[in-house]
Amino acid sequence: MVLTVLSVIGSIAFALSGALVAIEEEYDVFGILVLGFITAFAGGMIRNLIVGLPIAMVWHQNGSFLAALSAMFFAIVAPVSFVKYGLKPILLFDAIGLSTFAVQGALYAERIQAPIETVMVAAVMTGIGGGVIRDVLAQRKPIVLHADTYAIWALLAGAIIGLRWVNPMSDWQIYTLIGIIFVLRLLSMTFKWRLPRARIRDESGTC
Repeated sequence: MVLTVLSVIGSIAFALSGALVAIEEEYDVFGILVLGFITAFAGGMIRNLIVGLPIAMVWHQNGSFLAALSAMFFAIVAPVSFVKYGLKPILLFDAIGLSTFAVQGALYAERIQAPIETVMVAAVMTGIGGGVIRDVLAQRKPIVLHADTYAIWALLAGAIIGLRWVNPMSDWQIYTLIGIIFVLRLLSMTFKWRLPRARIRDESGTC
């Protein structure tokens, strides 16, 4: 049940995120649907490859598909005032999708008794995979690749579950972990936490 709930929540969040990016880039309705669905479900496909599950399992999530479609329809018909300040809802929905899908991916890997490294990779790829592909298709620089702590929180979720610092069978502990990852992501955006960058020096030795 927890995995199903996480799938629906994450699908709604990432579908809205993808739809808002498409609207901001002035895509047509078909483009909005394509970008929304890819953002919502590409991470799950990558996760299934990592943990050895059939990719076709992604297509059996009727509830998640309906939820994602409803979310995209809402974005299309939403008042202009909702889309006008699109960056804020995009980042908010992205944070929700990151936290829910990262935890979901880690739980899938943990249930097949995968080693902690696989649990962490599954968490990261489920959490960021759809967003990276969304940004690439929208010709944007993926957030995760340019000095942002985006993927760190997905890694943290995977480590916590892989080390069994939370009980995977306890609903309230799982939802609490999602809340913590979500808050950490919001704090990192608010205070502009960044990872170190490599600096390229020119021939004079200056950066």
